[in-house]
Amino acid sequence: MSEQDLEIQRLREELAALSTKNENLLEEQARLLAEKNQLLTLKSELAQMAGVVNKLRAEKEEMQQVINDLRSMMAWFRKKLFGSMSEKHLPLDPNVLEPTLFDQHLSEEEQAKLDAEVKAMEEQNAKLIEVKAHKREVRKPILSGNLPIEETHIYPEGVQGNPDYVEIGVENTDTLAIRPAKMYVKRIVRHKFVLRSQLQIEDPDRQTFLIAPLPETIRPKSMVDASLLADILINKYIYHLPFYRQIQKYKELGVLLNDATINDWFTSVCERLRPLYDKLREQIMSSDYIQVDESTLPVIDNEKHRAVKGYMWAVRNALTGDVYFHYDMGSRSGDTARKLIGGYRGAVQTDGYEVYESFENTPGKRMIGCWAHVRRKFVEALDENKKYASEAIVYIGKLYKIEEEMRDAGLTPDEIKERRQKESYPVIQEFEKWMDSVANAFTPKSRMGKALVYTYTPLPRLSRYVLDGRYNIDNNGIENAIRPLALGRKNFLFAGNHDAAVRAAIVYSLFSSCKAAKIETRTWLEDVLKRIPSSATTW
Repeated sequence: MSEQDLEIQRLREELAALSTKNENLLEEQARLLAEKNQLLTLKSELAQMAGVVNKLRAEKEEMQQVINDLRSMMAWFRKKLFGSMSEKHLPLDPNVLEPTLFDQHLSEEEQAKLDAEVKAMEEQNAKLIEVKAHKREVRKPILSGNLPIEETHIYPEGVQGNPDYVEIGVENTDTLAIRPAKMYVKRIVRHKFVLRSQLQIEDPDRQTFLIAPLPETIRPKSMVDASLLADILINKYIYHLPFYRQIQKYKELGVLLNDATINDWFTSVCERLRPLYDKLREQIMSSDYIQVDESTLPVIDNEKHRAVKGYMWAVRNALTGDVYFHYDMGSRSGDTARKLIGGYRGAVQTDGYEVYESFENTPGKRMIGCWAHVRRKFVEALDENKKYASEAIVYIGKLYKIEEEMRDAGLTPDEIKERRQKESYPVIQEFEKWMDSVANAFTPKSRMGKALVYTYTPLPRLSRYVLDGRYNIDNNGIENAIRPLALGRKNFLFAGNHDAAVRAAIVYSLFSSCKAAKIETRTWLEDVLKRIPSSATTW
């Protein structure tokens, strides 16, 4: 083989080697590129994982914050619930009602007994509902008093004057009839007399003309009679008719009145009734046991040109039932409460409104709570937690059952006090133990939490009704007294101004006290309005 052929052979071998080397380089390049892509993918996944980690860390911090908040809320709840008593509870002796230390937890036996009582209560409620659903309504008598009777006699045709028939009896058929109210003019005719001419000459000093003096009226030189003034006040504050409806009613009776006239009459009457109102207030505040409550009364604010929420306060002599209403520019503040009962000495029964807490342990006052308000709080919590709310209602039901039995037995106040301290007070102590055992299960914002706070903090105040047989277990007496205020609010909606609200307080006070004394309001008011002109100076 020539040198040229050898050279060609060598070049071919080198070319093959270069080709193989090139293929290896391409393969290495592809491998490196794949590894680079894999590395980029790993970096991307790592970045995503870092994002997930950061998100989890943020969620962890958020959850930790929620846990801290819940712990803080529970700490606040425990402090609110138990702080005022500093882990102290009701005394064993109800006459002390100062805190003592002892552990309070329901035993298994007590819990089992309570569960059985809850079940019995639910079964009894179911029976009552079933009986009520199937009970036939008994027709009540229509006549509530002795109504006058007008008889119409009907004879068979042809029997009168006929000797062939003898009357043997009658059959009566009664129907209720009515004559619409009638407006009339009450005219006072005063006869005038003059002394005879001859007597005037004989006795010049003798009075020549005689006429009877005009009887005094509550509004001199006005056409309105005491009966009409009484009708206006009764229509508004007993039947809750606003003045414009009364104007329409009187128009149908033939008298055209306007709003300004009625308002003027109403204002003047309230001014004349004010001394009676002051006497009533003085009499109620001199008693040794009162009940206090407040209710909303919308009042027109002339500056804001709209009705704003105001409040009317009520104070009731819990022993006689007399009530007086108080309006202080619509305020519900503690300052108004201090004006109202700050100088009072005696027992004061209220609901759980926080302004009354400032009077706790005030010299001369014994603050008493209301179990009816407590029961309502737990009734509201039934939908949230039926088990625990029902258990609370069972305890309260025991207290009311004792009251019902004593009322039916007609016990004296001393006997009531003795039984309350023997039977009712231990139930309250057991109820307190139950609240201790369930308090940690609820947050302050839950319905059960609110009910427990509402009950536990003022528990000594709620327990004090056992100290006197005259005290009531609840404040329902004052709530019933202020019900006409709520009815009026639904009809005439608001008071025209603050002065109108004060006048409403005067009338509500007098009418509520009439009702408590079982006095017919119209008869009383007409008599008072007739006697005011000559008696006002002595009131």
